Amino acid sequence: MRRHASHISRISRKRLAVAAGVALAAALAATAPVAADQGKDGGADSADPVEVEYFNGPDSHPRHTQVPASAPLDRKQQATIKDDGDVLPIVEAGPSDTKVDVVFIGDGYTAAQQEDFHADVRTKWKEMAAVEPYAEYEDLFNVWAVDAHSQQSGVSGDPTSDVRKNTALDSAFFCDDIERLLCVDTNKVEAYASKAADPDLVIVLSNSTKYGGAGYNAITSPSGYDGIGTASSDHPDSDQVAVHETGHSLGKLADEYWYDDSSYTGPEPGEPNLTKLSADEMAARKTKWHNWLGQESPDGGKVGAYEGGGYHGRGVNRPTEDSIMRTLGREFNLPGREAMIAGFHKHAPVLTGVTPTDRQLRGTERMRVEASSHARVRWYVDGREARQARGESSVTPGSLGVPADGQAHTVTARATDPTDAVRAPEPLRLLTGSLSWQVMR
Repeated sequence: MRRHASHISRISRKRLAVAAGVALAAALAATAPVAADQGKDGGADSADPVEVEYFNGPDSHPRHTQVPASAPLDRKQQATIKDDGDVLPIVEAGPSDTKVDVVFIGDGYTAAQQEDFHADVRTKWKEMAAVEPYAEYEDLFNVWAVDAHSQQSGVSGDPTSDVRKNTALDSAFFCDDIERLLCVDTNKVEAYASKAADPDLVIVLSNSTKYGGAGYNAITSPSGYDGIGTASSDHPDSDQVAVHETGHSLGKLADEYWYDDSSYTGPEPGEPNLTKLSADEMAARKTKWHNWLGQESPDGGKVGAYEGGGYHGRGVNRPTEDSIMRTLGREFNLPGREAMIAGFHKHAPVLTGVTPTDRQLRGTERMRVEASSHARVRWYVDGREARQARGESSVTPGSLGVPADGQAHTVTARATDPTDAVRAPEPLRLLTGSLSWQVMR
């Protein structure tokens, strides 16, 4: 197996952070391949079923169901995957531990079709990156393609339920007898995704023109990503499936649709786009999306408190009438965009250091930082701003005016993303960053 050299040379801080959660591998190891003919006798009766979200068609409200868990990989499968899975950079915006890393894995592409897969990834990412706030923050993303060689082209269940294909990830429509539900073997996905250095988003692109997809939102991977999204490669609306799923994985947003007139009776929802409060109550308590109340939202209408969401028709409110978290083909509402931008910055900090901060700098040693394109960088010496260095990413003690008195002085770089799209205190904290050095001249 080959990997891109500059990619695998990086040791991801996020990968190290999730190493302590290795026990989660058992959850994925417990998760039978959910091919079209599984869901009846998938061979994983002892494992808990996996909840998935699916989409019956463009401009429709998603639904949820449960499918059998994927069986642990046997030695032959492990050996096959070990020798497969080249990682190709599609977009490289910076080191993996300073960017959001989107990993596409292809299924239903034969060895001769890998270039087709790479072209499909470029097309799909271009479509996703055209959606706000992705468009404004596109420079925060790395995109990787992981090759998975299938024995046959296409996927099971396309076009009809009796079609069976031998593919690397067992992609299949008609999963659990639901035509548009496009399932995969989540253990195989994990094995391929882990070949990328630091996956934050994982999307399986299945070689098909048929509309469909799925969101495995309840899966937390040992490799660090939350959830798996599946989408057909060549349907013009499949990018909307992927974007909706990232609303869950990156924005931690709840679904804003409902199944019936049932009433929500639980505690105040933890997601930023659902509440039990009225608009007046939010304003009085200064909570949830109170900063956006009355504002025109990009998905249409004004932000308020609209009843229905989180699968319940009553007892819980959503910010707008019809965002992408309710209906595919729509846009994120203002609170949703705020949550997405904050989610981006959880993986891509506004400021990172190139020059180590764990040692004292002397003389003319240069201090270098990297900031996102939206961030404004300022430099301070012992708490006083060196105005002449505003916007600079590389400075020397002399250029900052550090006194040449043989004493130690503190130099600090601070960066802030000044966007007006984030207003709540918790997300705002993710839009600032600082680094400090001890400097002696």
